[in-house]
Amino acid sequence: MHYIESGAGTPLVLLHAYPVDARMWTPLRVRLEDQARVIAPDQRGLGESSLDGSSAHGLATPPEERLVAEAPSVDVVAADILALLDELELPRVVLGGCSMGGYVATALLRAAPQRVAGLLLVDTKAPADTEEAKAKRIGAAERAEREGTAGWLAEDMLPALLGETTRRDRPEVVATARELIESQPADGVAWAQRAMAQRPDGLRALEEFDGPSLVAVGEEDGVTPPSEARRMVEALPRGELVVLPGSGHLPSLEVPDELASAVRPWLSRIEP
Repeated sequence: MHYIESGAGTPLVLLHAYPVDARMWTPLRVRLEDQARVIAPDQRGLGESSLDGSSAHGLATPPEERLVAEAPSVDVVAADILALLDELELPRVVLGGCSMGGYVATALLRAAPQRVAGLLLVDTKAPADTEEAKAKRIGAAERAEREGTAGWLAEDMLPALLGETTRRDRPEVVATARELIESQPADGVAWAQRAMAQRPDGLRALEEFDGPSLVAVGEEDGVTPPSEARRMVEALPRGELVVLPGSGHLPSLEVPDELASAVRPWLSRIEP
């Protein structure tokens, strides 16, 4: 699994959204690296992490050594993250996730809550998909497999991922988000959509987690709006909420200063 790491201090693992990769966290990572050891992995099939778990994209793996990709599941990605924590000899970390990364974080909570010293959920939600949402995901996965993603995925996703303020006033953020989306491999995009479509409801895992939890949400997020964030805070025994004005679904790109200002004091209170 490919990952980006910088800083020193409390280990903070940040799981990225769909359909981007660990680079979405760079503006936040550099703002926290004087306080935390920030580790941002590319989830399976996205960024530079392979779909079959055998190597990073761009590395030549002989055909006879390639593995068959496992069936799509956020539990598989959570297992990848746990294996990375073992490799890095990190028994406990502060775990953060945005959007799909939040679904993976919840899956990791179900599998190994003792590994999580604190939970940061950014623009994500707990409930499973409706049947309508599942069908939409499967349709997008099939289109990616059939056509690739060039020419349509970024155009479809950007209006939903970025808030109105960003789309109007921050062209450089729009360009960065577009580049991130357009660089993702079609097979990884399809696998991720199928994994998210099958995920279970996550409220129970949140209700059972008694560690410190911070839920951050962009005020302009139409994908997982502030109402979903409040629902998670109500479920978490030690949940705190911060709403970020001027941001949509990706505040680490859209308002990194404001997100860092919310995370820093919360993170300082956590004993890893």
